[in-house]
Amino acid sequence: MASLIDRSAVDTGNSLSHRRALLALGGGNAVEWYDWMVYGLLASYIGPLYFPSGSSVSETMSALAVFAVGFAARPLGAIVFGTLADRIGRRSVMLFSIGSMVLSSLVIALLPSHASIGVWAGVILLASRILQGLSTGIEAPLNSAYIVELAPEGRTARFGSVISIYVQVGIVGASLVCFLTTSVVAPDAMASWGWRIPFAVGAVGGLIFLWLRRALPETLHAQGEKPAEPARVGQVWAEVWRHRLALLAIIFVVAGAQALNYTWATGLPNLARSAHHEDPDTVFLVSTLAGIGVAALYPLVGRLADRNRISRTFIVSRLAVVPLIFIVLAYQRPGMAMFTVVMLVGAPVLAFTMGLYNTVAATLMPTSCRVTGVGLGYAIGVAGFGGTAPYLLLWLQDIGAAWAFPVYGAVLCLLSVLLYVLVLRRGAVRVGN
Repeated sequence: MASLIDRSAVDTGNSLSHRRALLALGGGNAVEWYDWMVYGLLASYIGPLYFPSGSSVSETMSALAVFAVGFAARPLGAIVFGTLADRIGRRSVMLFSIGSMVLSSLVIALLPSHASIGVWAGVILLASRILQGLSTGIEAPLNSAYIVELAPEGRTARFGSVISIYVQVGIVGASLVCFLTTSVVAPDAMASWGWRIPFAVGAVGGLIFLWLRRALPETLHAQGEKPAEPARVGQVWAEVWRHRLALLAIIFVVAGAQALNYTWATGLPNLARSAHHEDPDTVFLVSTLAGIGVAALYPLVGRLADRNRISRTFIVSRLAVVPLIFIVLAYQRPGMAMFTVVMLVGAPVLAFTMGLYNTVAATLMPTSCRVTGVGLGYAIGVAGFGGTAPYLLLWLQDIGAAWAFPVYGAVLCLLSVLLYVLVLRRGAVRVGN
């Protein structure tokens, strides 16, 4: 495999500072995550308007089903746009990613309800989520690849943790905007039109970072150097196939992280609002505080990884997370006190799970197929295990088998460690960083 960072691929003396590059890159990533998570947080408002059935739990689950379907588009986005990023460059694909997210968020903000246009409301909503899926299918892996190629020697994990902080800013921002909206807008108005405000905010934010990303340097080839003839599609995919064990490892590295992420970010808040009928304002406030706690821990995770090796920190932290997943079993009945405990205890769980997985995934593929390989593995991991987690959490709770969910999460984490260790033993990844 190629070295961890192909230093010929990036000119660290570029006039655009690392700080500005991280702002444009991370800020755009934050907007992507904000727009993606807002839908999950507002599913209990969206469901009755677009999938009316008379049952609040059923309507919410229908909205969450659309949330999960959006993930199915991620592999397609990774395959198509990941290959383009490995053939022609990273920058133009990043511009497409955030631009399509802005468009889909604006459509959702303005979309008439089922009462106005019938089943077409649900169809257009689903189409918008699929477009968002295409966008997010390439955004996260492309950011991961870009950071690994941009970061100075010995600071890969710290640069990766900065991007993780921006991701958390997007997630926390989604909770915060939802909290502020429900605090200002009356409940009836919130159910009718107020839920659209957070989507409009996301669209405006996306336009700002779309403009900033225009100045990002290209890392597929050296700055000032004439790009080589683009690699053929077959060459890119031949490289991915050659590193198929690493691809499988990426799938489960992502799966373990994202299953927990969506459980805490959208699953538990929707369980609190729809099944246990908790106060929405308080639920959004607690979710926001938990998200801030996660973001505050990310720099520590990055420093630990650069100091003690990324591989070692990942293995130890992922194994330590396994018993902590079972804290979700404490929230079986209504009660904001227990919901708060579960959300806040989950903060360090998420920090050590989410703080490293992007960097770990990016180090498992060479530069020649990094975006394609990481993108495909990321998309499959998120679509198969992350996007379905909120639905699975509510469903298992509803049928009286809540105990099965943390077992499921623990198995995903253990599989990720096993596969990662197998890749290490083959010498396919440099473990010195």
